Amino acid sequence: MDKVRGVIARAKGAPVSVETIIVPDPGPGEARVAVQACGVCHTDLHYRQGGISDDFPFLLGHEAAGIVEEVGPGVTAVVPGDFVVLNWRAVCGECRACRRGRPWYCFATRTAAQKMTLADGTPLYPALGIGAFADKTLVAAGQCTKVDKRARPEAVGLLGCGVTAGLGAAMFTGEVGPGDSVAIFGCGGVGCAAVSGARLAGALKVIAVDLDQSKLELAEMFGATHTVDGSKVDPVEAIRGLTGGNGADVCIEAVGNPKVMEQAFYARDLAGTLVQVGVPTPDMRIDLPMIDFFGRGGQLKPSWYGDCLPSRDFPMLVELYLQGRLDLDRFVSETIALEAVEEAFHRMERGEVLRSVVVL
Repeated sequence: MDKVRGVIARAKGAPVSVETIIVPDPGPGEARVAVQACGVCHTDLHYRQGGISDDFPFLLGHEAAGIVEEVGPGVTAVVPGDFVVLNWRAVCGECRACRRGRPWYCFATRTAAQKMTLADGTPLYPALGIGAFADKTLVAAGQCTKVDKRARPEAVGLLGCGVTAGLGAAMFTGEVGPGDSVAIFGCGGVGCAAVSGARLAGALKVIAVDLDQSKLELAEMFGATHTVDGSKVDPVEAIRGLTGGNGADVCIEAVGNPKVMEQAFYARDLAGTLVQVGVPTPDMRIDLPMIDFFGRGGQLKPSWYGDCLPSRDFPMLVELYLQGRLDLDRFVSETIALEAVEEAFHRMERGEVLRSVVVL
């Protein structure tokens, strides 16, 4: 076992702290990974605020890349020295979704069986089963996806969560195709990734919607062909005006807000697709006239992790990055030390960054 540093959330809403943690030697089906970089994601903030569970203390961080240091018995997919992106969808291969050939819906994803602990033996609950705001972490071997080691860890580690959620919302959940029109509501990290995904999928028009002009400018850098400032105009009418009066083929809600979801619903073309990838709070509700739901047709689809399959998609996306066709570097607003995670949360809340990335 190793003693390393990790970022701990001890109580709801309390500032995080860097503390000594104990990382066990890997057991059967497990791998220990030396973390090189880990993005600061909104999900980590949800853990810190008690919005996911009350199982404090948490070891935060989950959007990461690193080097496999040691593997446990029975592990063959990765070996020490492999460069990997960590994922929180280590599919089981046995549940009803996996058996039906839909592993991206796996109902029994795997995490490490052993617990990492504080120095006094207190068990830690790693964010999304990963806990990568640490020098090293213990995960299920299936949470390690081997990718090309030429890639920059700070950039490709972001595929572990937010960037893949946005890319996948367009490419996999929304099934954007050549010539489609796509409207993305919310241009933070996930929304800008959805812009990139829509462009990669061949969309003809990519319409970015936000209330913040600086975010709309970012969306243009990622490939948006049109922007709509929702603080100045009605987004639904603006999108219809940009699509011949019809509405977009695919609308992606990347905010997690009922009002924005309603706008996205009505901004679709008839029989168009609405994808919701923004994470709502448990108290939020949607209220749509049933006749509108019935009469407009199409599809309303939640997108969980962009419906990605890490073993299939991460190597492909890294290759696109290495070819210069997917600009992951642009998502990295700054690199920071472990000790700077608390302030990074505040910058994220203020909307000042796409991603702060911890470098170890």
